Amino acid sequence: MHPTAFTCRAQEARQRQQATDALLPNVRGVAFIAAAAWRKEALAAEKREAREIATRLHRIESRLERSTEDRDLSENPDRGFADRPVLRALG
Repeated sequence: MHPTAFTCRAQEARQRQQATDALLPNVRGVAFIAAAAWRKEALAAEKREAREIATRLHRIESRLERSTEDRDLSENPDRGFADRPVLRALG
């Protein structure tokens, strides 16, 4: 399981705060390195999340296209509308 971009950004901020509050220079250095690593992971997580969203949208679009293609090839194209709600004008 991969961390989300939000989690990575929170960890980066936490490490930066620890680096600022550290009294020892070696602790400060390690915290800054850790913050940089979390920043790098956050960028990777953002790319990964964007790919996941694009993939989901593509799958939804392909399902919609497939359903309309199936209806066009059907002997009874109205049959596919039976499961859809009918919109009626109020009045």
